[in-house]
Amino acid sequence: MAARTDQTTDPALLQSLLQARRGTAFFARKLNELTDADLDGPSLLPGWTRRHITAHVGYNARAIARLIEWAATGIETPMYSSPEARNQEINFGATLSPIALRHLFDHSAVHLNVEWRDLPADAWHHKVKTAQGRTVPAEETVWMRTREVWIHAIDLDNGATFSDIPAPVLERLLKDVTGAWHARGTDIGLLVKVTGTDPALGDTNAANQTTITGPLPALVQWATGRGTTGVTAARDNQVLEQVPAAPKWI
Repeated sequence: MAARTDQTTDPALLQSLLQARRGTAFFARKLNELTDADLDGPSLLPGWTRRHITAHVGYNARAIARLIEWAATGIETPMYSSPEARNQEINFGATLSPIALRHLFDHSAVHLNVEWRDLPADAWHHKVKTAQGRTVPAEETVWMRTREVWIHAIDLDNGATFSDIPAPVLERLLKDVTGAWHARGTDIGLLVKVTGTDPALGDTNAANQTTITGPLPALVQWATGRGTTGVTAARDNQVLEQVPAAPKWI
């Protein structure tokens, strides 16, 4: 029997699906390298253990699968019934036995992948609503998942770094984050510049600008609130002793 493949033939969408699947495989590898006892250890996110990260990524796949079902059927199926329900779900998942927690990640990832694979080509343009209330085409769910698996693989604190993330994903992440700042008006006077490139992202019209400079992986690490290693800050051509914290992203 021939293997079933994605129903979409859109090259850009297929490339995006590949990046999401590679991210899922990368997260799976970093998770599988951890012993059951390691799951109890802290993650890079304050207040969350590696259990919380794993539960969140697992339930996130289920939530995104609900959006794909919505796109396929036209029947509204929100990601979560409420923010409180989402948080309760993660906290519950963090209490599961190690084998159940690992199965949650594995099975939910397979479920989402099947939903993506079997979605008719025209349904990718159907509108769904994110947990933040944004109305987006179903194809946006691929990016939503991509950033979750790549970033949270690093949050497992098991040796992964932002340098492990493919450059196209890093580039979109940086645009995603700086775009969110601009939409909220929290980027006033702030420029972000990848070393050796031009132009900078951010508030290019400000009179007094603070410019954050560094390699792409380091800039994304800083922009997503995960450290200042590898980046520098300057104002009026003077290097600052301390790199300011990035504005809130999500």
